[in-house]
Amino acid sequence: MSKYLPKQADLIREMEEKPSALKGDHARQEWWEMPVEFREGNFCFPAKAEVIEELGFANPRKWAVTDDDWQLPEGWQKTLMDGMRERIKKYRSLKLYLDSCVRCGACADKCHFFLGTGDPKNMPVLRAELVRSVYRGDFPMVEKILKGFAGSRKLTKEVLREWYMYFYQCTECRRCSVFCPMGIDTAEITIMVREILQLVGLNNNWILAPVANCNRTGNHLGIEPHTFVQNVESLVDDIEELTGVTVNPTFNRKGAEILFITPSGDVFGDPGVYTMMGYMLLFEHIGLDYTISTYASEGGNFGFFTSNDMMRKLNAKMYHEAERLGVKWILGGECGHMWRVVHQYMSTMNGPANFLEEPVSPITGTKFSNAKATKMVHIAEFTADLIHNNKLKLDPRRNDHLRTTFHDSCNVARGMGMFEEPRYVLNKVCNSFHEMPENTIREQTFCCGSGSGINAEENMAMRMKGGFPRANAVRQVREKHQVNSLVTICAIDRASLPPLMRYWNPGVSVYGLHELVGNALVMQGEKMRTEDLREDPMTGFDDKEDDVD
Repeated sequence: MSKYLPKQADLIREMEEKPSALKGDHARQEWWEMPVEFREGNFCFPAKAEVIEELGFANPRKWAVTDDDWQLPEGWQKTLMDGMRERIKKYRSLKLYLDSCVRCGACADKCHFFLGTGDPKNMPVLRAELVRSVYRGDFPMVEKILKGFAGSRKLTKEVLREWYMYFYQCTECRRCSVFCPMGIDTAEITIMVREILQLVGLNNNWILAPVANCNRTGNHLGIEPHTFVQNVESLVDDIEELTGVTVNPTFNRKGAEILFITPSGDVFGDPGVYTMMGYMLLFEHIGLDYTISTYASEGGNFGFFTSNDMMRKLNAKMYHEAERLGVKWILGGECGHMWRVVHQYMSTMNGPANFLEEPVSPITGTKFSNAKATKMVHIAEFTADLIHNNKLKLDPRRNDHLRTTFHDSCNVARGMGMFEEPRYVLNKVCNSFHEMPENTIREQTFCCGSGSGINAEENMAMRMKGGFPRANAVRQVREKHQVNSLVTICAIDRASLPPLMRYWNPGVSVYGLHELVGNALVMQGEKMRTEDLREDPMTGFDDKEDDVD
């Protein structure tokens, strides 16, 4: 167990005994008088000096969040205020969101971090107020009129500590925006505040180290091309040993029809590697003409959590590589923020990608008109189309040892509106699927509690609190339907949900959707299957395998 993770009984006792607005306790002081408390387990370490230097960002130095002196550069207040003014002028959405809040409270109890901590500053309305109050204080006449009435204030070191604490507790999941009658997207405020904090060197190593790696090698883990190939080939060997089938991925092959890009966690991390094995089995099954790039070897985009410029740069690498290789279009794997960036920002940020073709499935002939601008198709909709057109031979009984539920990943669900395609696939590849409560799924889905680059080990206590609403929804289907498998289509979820389940729901494992597809596929020339891709025994396949209709 992580040293940053309290015992469950201690965490529950803290949640029950600590006064909280969530329980109706009235604060004895105004929100702006409440001190910020950094303690072990509730914050991420700042970026290392060498990482900041590599990226060319501001104020590289060695410091700790718990230090009294954060070693801020001279004139830091002016730098931050100038940065705020510049972005308010540049991004109309930011000004709109800062100006239009009527403090109705509709969002107050919708944030998983507020539900998990009871801290009023984790109410989306108050989190935004942390910066909105400084924004109002920037106008002298407004400040004179509103001071003491609406909480306008100056930018101080204590305010800066608030910004660092609470804008790195927002996972940019956008659940609050679903309930906002004004349409305010608090995630966009968080994105801008984090970008502004970069101007004086206030950042997060769990975000910037992957950004630096991706900027240098093309993937978050900093893996060189030859090592990337070796890892994929080791998975090819594992597939052959398990199934008797040889899959044949290619790398950097010019003239392939499709470039396949997925998060690097699917190539190097457990349990993501099993999802990667599922992809390769699927592509072999249908004879897909695809290639994998060892230079654009990352679908994820931690630049999204850093700055708009870095997000644009890291997204562009996929399209530069697609153009270099001369493919027709891009097929993307199971990821969250990769798809938020592509779906919401790509067309105006890096596009239009007119050197690529409007995606058409080479197997079914289906035209993916929704990807006309981005030229990039999500693997879940690609596979759903294959199943709908009867192009896959599946035996869902091979997943009978799994009783599943589905976690809607925030960026795919709320960020691009994909709700039904993964469920359609899941229902075709397994026989046991149970939905969590209605107000915890689809557009109202709860976050994993670790998205947007805060899934560091040192932040484990806060992650368990932020992930509690999702864990509680899983608990309900576990108790009612004996669910033992939580399926998701996001690499961050596959990394962050296993410790959350071990903590709150022992016995529930986390799977990628295409791992289950790989289990269910009946491959030509396969040997008798008795184990799934994890080498766990399949139910009812110990001695012999019945014919599939």
